[in-house]
Amino acid sequence: MISVAEARARILEPLRPLACEVIAVDRALGRVLGEDMIARRTQPPADMSAMDGWAIRSADLGQPIIPAGESAAGRAFDRPLPERSAVRIFTGAIVPDGADTIILQEDADLIDGALIIREATPPGKHIRRRGLDFITGDIGLKAGKRLSARDVAFLAAMDIPWVSVRRRPRVAIMATGDELVRPGEPCGPDQIIASNHLGVAGLVRDAGGEVLDLGIAPDRADILADLAKGARGADMLVTIGGASVGDHDLVKSSLSANGLTLDFHKIAMRPGKPLMSGMIDGTAFMGLPGNPVSAMVCGLLFMVPALLRMQGRDIQPPEIIAQTTTFLAANDKRADFLRARLWQDDSGNWQAKVFDLQDSSMLSVLAHADGLVLRPPFAPPAEAGSMVRVLPFDLRY
Repeated sequence: MISVAEARARILEPLRPLACEVIAVDRALGRVLGEDMIARRTQPPADMSAMDGWAIRSADLGQPIIPAGESAAGRAFDRPLPERSAVRIFTGAIVPDGADTIILQEDADLIDGALIIREATPPGKHIRRRGLDFITGDIGLKAGKRLSARDVAFLAAMDIPWVSVRRRPRVAIMATGDELVRPGEPCGPDQIIASNHLGVAGLVRDAGGEVLDLGIAPDRADILADLAKGARGADMLVTIGGASVGDHDLVKSSLSANGLTLDFHKIAMRPGKPLMSGMIDGTAFMGLPGNPVSAMVCGLLFMVPALLRMQGRDIQPPEIIAQTTTFLAANDKRADFLRARLWQDDSGNWQAKVFDLQDSSMLSVLAHADGLVLRPPFAPPAEAGSMVRVLPFDLRY
């Protein structure tokens, strides 16, 4: 068996970022930038008012001031501001040349054709200077950034209509096992509902990938190998189940006879010991365990970082430090990933309560957990109140 760290390193080593494609900015949400994005214009393009009011010269304060026109968003006052004059101005409008002060509309009155200022404003206040946000040529976002809704708005403001992004990794997923039936199908007394492929597919999509569902392969080597051919053209083939050493665990033998080069087979971790990794006909291969929790934990720890690397993002799922509320026994030679509830106390410190039952078949515990408490090999006992490493489920990567 190899360590979790070594397994992750060996999975990632042969992978390279996928090619880029150009898409419209309105389709860029969730995609990963393939190159730096450079502003094509200056924002704001001119000095603009941040408030409704009057634009004046500060030097004219204390003198009679006469309105000379109006400046609104999209309709600027088209000449320099005359001396001892004011321009009615609205939020987002260009400040007339010569004006350096915005008097709030509630601080001035127009009486008998003259502007009476009741409260003066310091020069420059309420004026958004040209280039306050960014200027032409600025690097707005760097390559490798996964685009949020905020980023998409930023790109549009920089006048970028087309965006270079990494191609989404295509992941072919095949569940295996005679006992599996899809949700809603007739289910015999010796069968179970297939769920792993849906959870793993969710991890793929959440990490930015596309899913190709190859279906459920029965425990027959020929059919399993035939279905696996559907992964041609994909960037990764993920099988679920059949990764152990029983008579019906056929993934290794079947695929090895059809082009699979296996790198490793077992990891010193719990849950998820029988994880396989390798290459098949130039496609990355990952064989996840069949137990539901094992499949999801291995998918999170190994498959997700692989998909991120394919998109030019060499990051690991984020960890936090929490205080355990329960006693944790000493660990053996395998790393433990314990399902736990997480919350923050009144001081903002993370707390973690490990579930009593940690059986790798129990999806109910996984569904109610907020993250995994990480226990390294040979970790000593941890009393309640000890600090532990935690991998939260809902933090974005």
